[in-house]
Amino acid sequence: MDIESETAHIQEHIDKGNYHAGLNLTISAMNACRREENQQGVDYFLAMMKDIVNTMTEEFGSKS
Repeated sequence: MDIESETAHIQEHIDKGNYHAGLNLTISAMNACRREENQQGVDYFLAMMKDIVNTMTEEFGSKS
């Protein structure tokens, strides 16, 4: 898997605010890395998911 290319593709969706697609693509990329036994890739995409969720929390979460 080309992690840089996949990251750019995912980021395009995030930049448009399409978090659902971004998360789904990130999960798919993580699973591809799991199948390839690429633990570094798995960790990378798990961290990316966390960043997406944090972005959503900042954007949509309660401010109180």
